[in-house]
Amino acid sequence: MNIALIAHDRKKDDLVRFAVAYKPIFEKHTLYATGTTGLRIMEATELPVHRFQSGPLGGDQEIGAMIAKNSMDAIFFFRDPLTAQPHEPDVTALVRLCDVYAVPLATNMGTAEILVRGLERGDLDWRNIVKEDRDQKDE
Repeated sequence: MNIALIAHDRKKDDLVRFAVAYKPIFEKHTLYATGTTGLRIMEATELPVHRFQSGPLGGDQEIGAMIAKNSMDAIFFFRDPLTAQPHEPDVTALVRLCDVYAVPLATNMGTAEILVRGLERGDLDWRNIVKEDRDQKDE
């Protein structure tokens, strides 16, 4: 599965701890992240992470493009709801794309715990069927 890891500044420590805790699950998948978040996860876990630009510089949109191409299977986006974000329209667009393309999205630790356990059990294997259907339509 292709999994994106994103976090607002005040949530980066939480996401890094989460990635460390669930390294045995994440190491079985291909990880993507926005700039600084990806670097911090790589340093803490030694997992390979494809890094995009930082969120405000277009990283959210790069991940959104993967969602629109049906190339992203799950998003862990630890958002900070108490701090105004200069790129809020990009965040809103990313969340909207997850809804449009039925990509599971966890925006807080509680939902992330459920999503990562589902990933571990194979509950997201239906994404492979969705990708196959999309690939056949593109042919």
